[in-house]
Amino acid sequence: MNETLNQTRIAFEPECITVPITSLLPVRPPRASVKASHKYQQIRTSVVEIGLVEPPVIARIDGNPASFLLLDGHVRIEILKDLGKTEIECLVSTDDESFTFNKRISRLSAVQEHAMILKAIARGVSKEKIACALGMHVNSVKRKATLLDGVCHEVVSMLKDTVCPMAVFEILKRMKPLRQIEATELMIAANNYTAVYATALLAGTPTNELAGEKKSKKVRGVTPEAMAKMEKELARLRESMVEIQETYGKEHLQLTVVKGYLGKLLGNPRVVRYLLQHRPEYLEHFQAIADANSFADQAA
Repeated sequence: MNETLNQTRIAFEPECITVPITSLLPVRPPRASVKASHKYQQIRTSVVEIGLVEPPVIARIDGNPASFLLLDGHVRIEILKDLGKTEIECLVSTDDESFTFNKRISRLSAVQEHAMILKAIARGVSKEKIACALGMHVNSVKRKATLLDGVCHEVVSMLKDTVCPMAVFEILKRMKPLRQIEATELMIAANNYTAVYATALLAGTPTNELAGEKKSKKVRGVTPEAMAKMEKELARLRESMVEIQETYGKEHLQLTVVKGYLGKLLGNPRVVRYLLQHRPEYLEHFQAIADANSFADQAA
């Protein structure tokens, strides 16, 4: 047992260290468009309101004790620079691989965000404080807190790891449970989780499958002829689902292997440096594939 423990490699140094921000060498510098994103503003507001929750991860460079590789926390570092900070407390990794850190984790889904907000409210955090920390309006926090009221458990389970807009859940609430499940299965089969697609499914829902509505709400710009055509297309989609599933598994597996391999390559600083120097055009495309949350993003 002791022998096994001795052979176990420690992933991080036991203590965090404070280093100058100028000494950090990013493995993958953030793109120029990052600062214009809503996510950047949310993280910035969180840092201003409650401070840095999780320290960036760095690795020491052999032969260069004054500099460090920045493995994780690129956006947080950019925010601290904007705020005029010159030093930062970091967690030191014993490996220079960046593949396993937080940027490889999928974005927070609507269901996960709902659970996080409910947990914060249960601990006594006000909705106003949550809104401030997340960089959103308090009404958005209230909507997220009641997001799953009226949505059946089966649908919640099916969409718990899926990134889709809040509006999708609000549309599903207007259907009865069995129709909610059917509509969710159609969205999964089409890999389309947009509010527009959910609205089309609502428009094609028979009156007796609506929850508390006497008649189906008319959708602006959708004629009866278009509705009839859409219902035929939905019926055709149901019939082809089995055939798609037979080929999807194999193709998705192949693409997942490719994505994982590229992610592993880009986690190696030496490979990244080589690509930057010799094939920068390849690096941009490799990063886009490795960072994609789904292969549908690449096709868009």
